[in-house]
Amino acid sequence: MSLVIKILPYAQIILSVILVSAVLLQQSAAGIGGALGGNDSGNFHHTRRGFEKFLFYLSIVCAILFALFAFLSIIIKVKA
Repeated sequence: MSLVIKILPYAQIILSVILVSAVLLQQSAAGIGGALGGNDSGNFHHTRRGFEKFLFYLSIVCAILFALFAFLSIIIKVKA
């Protein structure tokens, strides 16, 4: 159990860096026209493919793992 207590903060830091990187690397659907109030994209459906799909799933998995590690950290602190 002491090994988990020692590793958990480092795992959370690594997961948070991966999560932030994955979110920032994803493409935004809004272009410059969307930022200025216009509508660049029209009404078409965008399908994620390749690396964009990988980043999408990676961000979901990292967010779930980060939340689980945070709850585990709280449970360990309450029991200690």
